[in-house]
Amino acid sequence: MGNVYAEITVKNAVDLALSQKGQIAEQDVHTVTLTAVVDTGATTLVINEDIFKQLGLSVVETRSINVAGGGKVLCKVTDPVHIYWKNRFASVNAVVMPQGNPLLGVIPLEFMDLIVDPIRQELVGAHGDEAVLMAM
Repeated sequence: MGNVYAEITVKNAVDLALSQKGQIAEQDVHTVTLTAVVDTGATTLVINEDIFKQLGLSVVETRSINVAGGGKVLCKVTDPVHIYWKNRFASVNAVVMPQGNPLLGVIPLEFMDLIVDPIRQELVGAHGDEAVLMAM
């Protein structure tokens, strides 16, 4: 199976909250539409330094991250972001790698109720067109 990509829109969740309270205009919400590699081995959304700056995010903490091929890297963990894929949404903290392609990891995939269709090499709803959350 080759790589699976997803076009997603990422918004700064702090900006969104300020916009909803009328403290900033909706057009001032930092937003980026990008193509991410769907990576079920990644935990959350992984973005690079450029996207981090475009989204106007703050750093919540620095964590040691296991990377593909072995080894660990110290990375920033950001304020929450909202991820939108078609009619679905998830809110997560992003991990910032110095460079590289954005990765859409398993936590936002689970929250949006998405799975990878290996035959069509695309994301599909795990429960059809409606996102279903599991609470067991």
